[in-house]
Amino acid sequence: MKINAGNLKKGDFIYQQNEIWQVVKAEFYSPGKGSALMKSRIKNMLTGKNVDYTYKSNEQVETVEVESIEMQYLYKDSENLYFMNERTYNQYIVPIGLVGEAANFIKEGDKIFVYLHDDKPLNVRPPMSVRLKVIETDDSVKGDTATSAKKPATVETGVIVMVPLFVNKNETIVVNPETGQYVERVKS
Repeated sequence: MKINAGNLKKGDFIYQQNEIWQVVKAEFYSPGKGSALMKSRIKNMLTGKNVDYTYKSNEQVETVEVESIEMQYLYKDSENLYFMNERTYNQYIVPIGLVGEAANFIKEGDKIFVYLHDDKPLNVRPPMSVRLKVIETDDSVKGDTATSAKKPATVETGVIVMVPLFVNKNETIVVNPETGQYVERVKS
């Protein structure tokens, strides 16, 4: 299906140069003189490469029909993430390079949406936030809530996250998997 480039939005999948790309960023730009433009960053679903691309807003772009299916995350190795469709028990492999940093924050057993095109996995839709247990960090000291200073904390997936000084070992925190940043501490 073809649409005007001016209607592109983040998350759309398109055909470009005979390959499937996902729109990572789309900004409408009107220079005041001349035609309006859609400045976008697109990610190749085969290689994981990001490219900045500018379309004229009335230019036709071929979109790709993609389905999003919730799957169980099984495990990862050095190159891939493994998922299972719980309805069909089919397993799918997604390269870590396509998922990016969000792969470091997914726990085994988590439910994650996987994008499929012709029953082939393209990418995953990382959750908006994940809850992770802090397994190692320096102890907090009384009065540490007064400043916005941060300290490193290792979470259960093995990743180091910068957290406020008041966060202690064995506490659960919320992290944004796309940015890797601390959001809040979960109250028990």
